[in-house]
Amino acid sequence: MTQRTLAGILAVPLLVVLWVVALTSGLPYVTYQPGVTVDVLGAEDGKEIVQVSGHKTYRDEGQLRMTTVYVTRPQSTVNLFEATSAWVSRDDAVVPYDAVYAPDETQEDSKTESAVEMVSSQDSAVASALTELGYDITPVIEVLNVGEGLPAAGKLEVRDVLLKIGETTIKSGEDVVTAVRAAPVNQPLPFVVRRGDEERTIDITPKKIEGETRVGITPGPGFDFPFQVSVNIDPTIGGPSAGLLFSLGIYDTLTPGSLTDDEIVAGTGTIDETGKVGPIGGIPQKIAASREAGAKLFLVPIDNCKEADKAPRGDMRLAVVATMHEAVQAIDTWTAGHDAPLPTCPKEAAQ
Repeated sequence: MTQRTLAGILAVPLLVVLWVVALTSGLPYVTYQPGVTVDVLGAEDGKEIVQVSGHKTYRDEGQLRMTTVYVTRPQSTVNLFEATSAWVSRDDAVVPYDAVYAPDETQEDSKTESAVEMVSSQDSAVASALTELGYDITPVIEVLNVGEGLPAAGKLEVRDVLLKIGETTIKSGEDVVTAVRAAPVNQPLPFVVRRGDEERTIDITPKKIEGETRVGITPGPGFDFPFQVSVNIDPTIGGPSAGLLFSLGIYDTLTPGSLTDDEIVAGTGTIDETGKVGPIGGIPQKIAASREAGAKLFLVPIDNCKEADKAPRGDMRLAVVATMHEAVQAIDTWTAGHDAPLPTCPKEAAQ
């Protein structure tokens, strides 16, 4: 056996080891893949997703499908095989890790942030839909999240309206932070809240956590509504990107007839209480998921129109919208004639 042959034989295991290491080692990327779509006009665990008390509702056979994306979790790894598979896929994507997550962000941080964003998104969706229908909405400060194992756990609930903390009347989120930080540690602090139609006082004992006085809540903007509207969605789905579809689902539920003319419409986009639609991530993956779900129309936030226009969509049409009102108009135009002209990307955005 020659030295060259021997060297070749010895090199094979080394190459195998190198390939195994390359395929299994974590790379600084995350992958995006099409997620599930959920009909917000449908039911979840036997309960209507859009629930209303104090106003007549109208149910129909149409579908308004919110869209999701499967994203690599923070502090998880993507190996070379996974990254390559996503890169060659027409529907998946590979994105630098630091474009999605902060360097020290944990899965718990991401989960909490997504939960807060979902609550805020749902409240803004209700406000947007009711504003579109002509109702006056009163802003309040409410609890968006309660941390597990922290002083407020089991005492305050998500969507409790914060009225007063100690001697401080609550008019802003900053009022909440200031009142808690100024309170003595390990002494009961009275929180006056409104839960549903009932006002109650709840004592919570602040603690020093990471050097700051806290009770373990995330306060934020909410609204007083003229009647009760809620969105019963799977709690594992987080983030704000379903806001537009929530708003349309609420609007459809509160108005006679089918907004979609009993067809399947999908879309995405954040929403604020004024009805402004904001951009989101993962547009190509959401379009792919909607295409596979049988949607015939997809609503695109105007700031996402460039990437949406390039995504494979089959015969599904796109309508670019900047507000909830424009989304309603686009759906009305489409249901009146599926070949009708729809709002598209501005020329400068489409280039």
